[in-house]
Amino acid sequence: MSKTLKQVLTIAGSDSGGGAGIQADIKAMSANGVFAMSVITAITAQNTEEVTDVFELPTAIIASQLDAVFDDFDVAAVKTGMLSSAALVEVVVRMLTPQRVTNLVVDPVMISKSGHALLRPDAVEAVKTTLLPLALVVTPNVHEAQQLSGIEITSLADARRAAKVIHGFGCKYVLIKGGHLLAERATDLLYDGRFFNILKGEFIETRHTHGTGCTFASALTAHLARGQSVLDAAQAAKSYVTEAIRHGLAIGHGQGPTDHFYFLER
Repeated sequence: MSKTLKQVLTIAGSDSGGGAGIQADIKAMSANGVFAMSVITAITAQNTEEVTDVFELPTAIIASQLDAVFDDFDVAAVKTGMLSSAALVEVVVRMLTPQRVTNLVVDPVMISKSGHALLRPDAVEAVKTTLLPLALVVTPNVHEAQQLSGIEITSLADARRAAKVIHGFGCKYVLIKGGHLLAERATDLLYDGRFFNILKGEFIETRHTHGTGCTFASALTAHLARGQSVLDAAQAAKSYVTEAIRHGLAIGHGQGPTDHFYFLER
């Protein structure tokens, strides 16, 4: 008997190593019970140790991919990842605006785990002024929140101030991921413009965390598509990514990926 699943779109770059980007998004979305679709914005030559090359796709093919998806599918939620230039941000904003996407999660991917810059300065400004106003949730890590807000973050109090600045760009919720915040590790901050929610989790000491940001944002998007509130979806995504990290894979010679399908018997 045929069945349907909520259909979720990721707009992001490809990671040839499979641990982050589009590849991580599709795995995480599938693992969290939705049907994943993709629009590829860039191709990276990447493994667990480094990013060696990046090729940004022409805006015309990005627009064509978006047209193809929205012409045929009932898109319940959208997640954006690597949008490396202002031109890419512009075409994504132009194509998404008439679709009136209510569940848009913006993961402002700015730098790879290996330290390679993935977002040019002009793109940062375009994200702030044109993409964030469309977003239901934006999910920066501490480093990304610092770039977006201009505030150095060394504590939860700093994160609160940064969240208020980022919320001012027009998104409905700001979720600052605290994995990099040494004082409060594995503690995330969710802000809706009025109230803060602190999401505490277990910090797992491991080097195998490649793609955790992509994985978290994709799981969040999946749960939003399935009808959960932002707070419930964030808690579900946090629980999922914690277990994916706990079962991290010692693959490659650098920072290995999380195990998106840790719950399968293998």
